[in-house]
Amino acid sequence: MSFLLLLLACSPDPACPEGQVLQDGACVPYQAGDPVPCDDCWHPSPGTTWQIQYTGALDTGVEVQMFDLDLFDSPDRALSSLHDAGRAVICYFSAGSYEDWRDDAGDFPASALGDPLDGWEGEWWLDIRDPMVREIMEARLDAAVERGCDGVDPDNVNAYTNDSGFALTATDQLSYNRFLADAAHSRGLSVALKNDVEQIEELEPWFDFQVNEECASYDECGLLAPFTGAGKAAFHIEYVDDWEDAEARAAEVCGVGPNLDTLLKTWELGPEYLACGR
Repeated sequence: MSFLLLLLACSPDPACPEGQVLQDGACVPYQAGDPVPCDDCWHPSPGTTWQIQYTGALDTGVEVQMFDLDLFDSPDRALSSLHDAGRAVICYFSAGSYEDWRDDAGDFPASALGDPLDGWEGEWWLDIRDPMVREIMEARLDAAVERGCDGVDPDNVNAYTNDSGFALTATDQLSYNRFLADAAHSRGLSVALKNDVEQIEELEPWFDFQVNEECASYDECGLLAPFTGAGKAAFHIEYVDDWEDAEARAAEVCGVGPNLDTLLKTWELGPEYLACGR
């Protein structure tokens, strides 16, 4: 066992009862407060066209209103060209996992690293209660502002429903997700709620739109109704292992759910593009 894993195995996990959060080493009742408003943020409505691409040479020629791109890896010239063409740019980062290849990986305390993400090499769940984790995420939001992103797509914000290695509660997750939304809005950034369908009703007032993966596969698309019912876009992805299967899968999932904006993609999230209704 490596020194890091030994350290993690010996690290205490000060869990708080449901309804309380850890603050300055003590468990205190959680008070949500009101969402930070952002009237000037980008507010997409259902029917907004979009593309998501994290790998391969970026194809900016896709005629859509929004691109969801990687915060770290997307070249500056691509962001500039999209803005010049009047497209919104949403920048992705993982808010709930440690990725060992990121530029700021050395900033995370070892005690904040939990269990590996199943199927994702080089990723570990984060202790979302750790104040340093929150500082790093605020630095990432600052980077999104500096890069000219119109909004952010923070991923892996449902650690409490996974084997994270920490005794995280639903309240811990609500606190963290609302922190992310408020921190984004305070910087003028629009913010997506990525998945976390179990907490959609509690979180919808804080977030500007939803990004959902595979709700049709999990029979969960109806849970996105609080967003579309509030006039907020629900950007939905269904994945295929082979791109040649995309059209057949589209015939199965297009039109599923409450006014979703659905794309078919491969797991690599490359330049391929198939949108329902287009």
